[in-house]
Amino acid sequence: MNRPTTLTLGPTGRPKLSRDGRTMVVSIPISFRRQGGRKRVVTPANAEAWSPPKPQVDNTLIKAVVRAHRWRTMLESNLFSSVRDLAKAEKINESYLCRVLRLTLLSPAITEAILNGLQPDGLELAQLLKSIPAEWDQQQALFSSSVRKAASR
Repeated sequence: MNRPTTLTLGPTGRPKLSRDGRTMVVSIPISFRRQGGRKRVVTPANAEAWSPPKPQVDNTLIKAVVRAHRWRTMLESNLFSSVRDLAKAEKINESYLCRVLRLTLLSPAITEAILNGLQPDGLELAQLLKSIPAEWDQQQALFSSSVRKAASR
């Protein structure tokens, strides 16, 4: 029968600077336990537990992105001959439909983040419906900077 093996490393200590001043040594208490072939990192008893941020699903953003892709597919498959016909069929304003359709131009990284609930805090549909740059790098920079501005208010 396999007994759990515990390996504990290093006491908690202050960072130490080398004599030449180019290297810093930081001691972090950590222990490994082997259980059933798995390695598990166990934090010290007095340390706070860490977990990744929980996804904040924004149903408004998700709904808009999904609608945009659905409408784009409908137009590309010639179910409707124009945006005007599609807007009439959906019983919505033509200009709103056009603004939402632009969401299909979002970078895959931003789209994936929205769908997974990992979009930057403060990112709202109103920001996305404004004119957005076509280049994905510029989109990423724009949305990360506008979120920082909103957070600093």
